[in-house]
Amino acid sequence: MEQAFSNAANAVANAAGRPSVFLLCCLIVLIWALSGPLFGFSDTWQLIINTGTTIVTFLMVFLIQNTQNRDGAAIQAKLDELIRVSSGHNSFIGIEHLPASEVEEFRRKCEEAAKQHHRTRRHSRRSDVHKA
Repeated sequence: MEQAFSNAANAVANAAGRPSVFLLCCLIVLIWALSGPLFGFSDTWQLIINTGTTIVTFLMVFLIQNTQNRDGAAIQAKLDELIRVSSGHNSFIGIEHLPASEVEEFRRKCEEAAKQHHRTRRHSRRSDVHKA
């Protein structure tokens, strides 16, 4: 069932992202709008577009979330592999499973390390200029 849902989600996501599908949706809305006078702009006429867009939106939320979850997991796995093979410091692998406060602490430490590295490089360049 999971594979069938993934296949369906991929197919719908690929189709929904095409310009032709967007234009088709615009055409549907235009036809609906132009049909307003024919139906006297009735409550039923309004209900048709409201119901249709609500159903599509409701279903697309789940498909988009599924796609984002899979993409995020794939990107995380790739990043973890890059960390694993390029560094002896593997403490970042799996941090996406930590509570937000601990992830924020990792981010703060990385930011501080980057600032320190920048200060060290800037100081090193000044020393090189004075030696020359």
